[in-house]
Amino acid sequence: MLAATIGPMSQAERADVVIVGGAIIGSAVATFLAMRPDFDGRIVVVERDPTFRTSSTTLSAASIRLQFSTPLNIEISRFGVEVLRHPERYLAVDGETPEVDFVENGYLFLATERGLGTLEHNHRVQRKLGVAVEILDPRELAARFAWLNVEDLAAGSLGRADEGWFDAYAWLQGFRRRARSLGVVEKVGAVTGIERDADRLRAVTLADGTTIEATWFVNATGPRAAELARMVGIELPVHPRKRFVYHVASPASLGAAPLTIDPSGVYFRPEGPAYIAGFSPREGEPDPDTLDLAADHGPFESFVWPSLAHRVPGFDQLRLLDSWAGHYEVNPLDANAIIGAHPDLPNLLFANGFSGHGLQQAPAVGRGLAEWIATGRYETLDLAPLGFERVLRNEPIRELNVV
Repeated sequence: MLAATIGPMSQAERADVVIVGGAIIGSAVATFLAMRPDFDGRIVVVERDPTFRTSSTTLSAASIRLQFSTPLNIEISRFGVEVLRHPERYLAVDGETPEVDFVENGYLFLATERGLGTLEHNHRVQRKLGVAVEILDPRELAARFAWLNVEDLAAGSLGRADEGWFDAYAWLQGFRRRARSLGVVEKVGAVTGIERDADRLRAVTLADGTTIEATWFVNATGPRAAELARMVGIELPVHPRKRFVYHVASPASLGAAPLTIDPSGVYFRPEGPAYIAGFSPREGEPDPDTLDLAADHGPFESFVWPSLAHRVPGFDQLRLLDSWAGHYEVNPLDANAIIGAHPDLPNLLFANGFSGHGLQQAPAVGRGLAEWIATGRYETLDLAPLGFERVLRNEPIRELNVV
């Protein structure tokens, strides 16, 4: 029996943990904490939009990979793969598990001579950790992917296992259902105030006037993370940046193509019989903060389509079916998440700034913060290098593979 409470509750409440943000990060924290046999506290998840219509989780390209440039990111996403492959171990409720439809086609990072050194560096990092990845030269790329234009390429890095895409909404609902089955309470509302007493948070106040006191608080508010941090006097370097996704059809059939990242920054992958594509802003281009999610076809016409048609000649007859926009919560310091407490406020835990990697990193981060709340330390994977201290010291741990 699911122990969900959705809607108005009493005007004064007490919880052990309040998680602000109920999308994949917040739901993962709640689930892993509620699963722990050494924690029996009351967990409340506060979410402003229970439809998740504008959530970064549901609007993402819903992909996962191990091809990162930093060892910690590889290990973080590796646990995400574990949860995708074995939902029965983590998300089963009454013997049922979510159907996440993991399509394991891999990632293919392409490089010209200019980017070859970075590709090879990343490959060495990945191979040292046992990632199933191989570097292909242009001749090998052409033999493997007949649809690919390799004339200006120096190499490509192909993931042969543990990479692909899946149903993000089903995954989110799986985490939420598991959390509710363990007694986690869901509360619909926006946080409008926070009560702070010196170096501790005491309570949050919601738009309907409800006040929830707690011992621990988690900021899992995605694009609104900096806004929540400012309520308690902390400057969090996380920026809501808009990213477009284009749903396209083509008479060209690429078979079981991987998620392919062009040197231009444009990516594409199959989506059923069609494809989705997007891009990272090029260096020097405007990338303003915004909570607006209006789609724009201009970049598709001027940049994305020409780049796709150059890389895949069969894409010269692409037809745009649909488009949407979602948020990347960008940490400009190093494109890595900020995880854990600020030294001045130890009972507020941050899980923000994933820079496009939040969906795949949610399981490891949820497990890690659950460990911290229950025991005061990370037990399975040390997430301390991604703590707030590196931000305050201006010591980035730079991730080079940002899609």
